[in-house]
Amino acid sequence: MNENILGLNRCVKDCHEAAVKGGWWHDSNGKKKDRNVGELLCLIHSEISEAMEGARKDLMDTHLKHRSMMEVELADAIIRIFDLAESRNFNLGETIYEKLEYNKNRADHKINNRLKEGGKKF
Repeated sequence: MNENILGLNRCVKDCHEAAVKGGWWHDSNGKKKDRNVGELLCLIHSEISEAMEGARKDLMDTHLKHRSMMEVELADAIIRIFDLAESRNFNLGETIYEKLEYNKNRADHKINNRLKEGGKKF
């Protein structure tokens, strides 16, 4: 397996392990709980929204003061994505590279098609 895939998959596991150790996957009695996927997706979305706000106002992060808010909130979104992916036993590293390869040949991803009327502008 590609070492990039292995590295991504290790990071996915690390993010989930940190969330488990942080108690996010346990109830108040310490019993493992299944988290609501809708809630988890909304938390990912909230990190993206915070990144947008940081970009919109050109803010620095309040915790990692040497980094932009946008950069830190994007990292938070990835951490949440990786946590969710590992909880569902997704092979996210492999899937990312598989999707990149697929996108190389998509007609709607070709520049000339994107520039056409009705094409993807962004």
